[in-house]
Amino acid sequence: MRPSGRELNQMRSVSIETGFTKHAEGSALIKIGDTHVLCTATIEDRVPPFIKGSGLGWVTAEYGMLPRATNTRMRREAASGKQGGRTVEIQRLIGRSLRAGVDRVALGERQITVDCDVLQADGGTRCASITGGWVALRLAVNKLMQAGDVVTDPLVSPVAAISCGIYAGQPVLDLDYPEDSEAGVDGNFIMTGDKQLIEVQMSAEGATFSRDQMNALMDLADKGVSELVEAQLAASA
Repeated sequence: MRPSGRELNQMRSVSIETGFTKHAEGSALIKIGDTHVLCTATIEDRVPPFIKGSGLGWVTAEYGMLPRATNTRMRREAASGKQGGRTVEIQRLIGRSLRAGVDRVALGERQITVDCDVLQADGGTRCASITGGWVALRLAVNKLMQAGDVVTDPLVSPVAAISCGIYAGQPVLDLDYPEDSEAGVDGNFIMTGDKQLIEVQMSAEGATFSRDQMNALMDLADKGVSELVEAQLAASA
């Protein structure tokens, strides 16, 4: 039934390659099917003005897509002089999702910026960015701990995200672009490693959905996040 031939509860293939770039404190190239995102984490000994002097750390994110990440070339946002609304919304989602798994007191008064650059898009780029972004963050924090700059591990839980939706009347896990573009219901589920919800983005895309269908999507999301967390921990071990 699915265009890819996958089972309803089957994810696309997942791979995470760490140390992909030379200079960043943490980096990971995550591939979920044909969606490929390069995530890098940068440590800075500064924080935004609104928390300066508080002793709290900060984790933030930036997100972007290369011009030919999609079927047709997109104009670089830098050429227009401003970011689009979708970009701003996604990078705010990535930042607050990653912060949900961080003990900001243990991090200390420093900032870690996670950059997520979509090299190739085939659905689920924000979810891949969050999942790969956590691995990059994990590697950067490891360096802080190895150097003795942080005593207690500030990462209290992995954070991962997966898309689920109603496609052709059936709940399905991990939407690719052909499914995402035609899904009657589309949702993104961001969770911690112990299945605590951080954020759920659900919307009807031409068809309403029932409470039972939402519960079915939640069950699929639980399965998907479990598989992603396993991949995260294996990659960052």
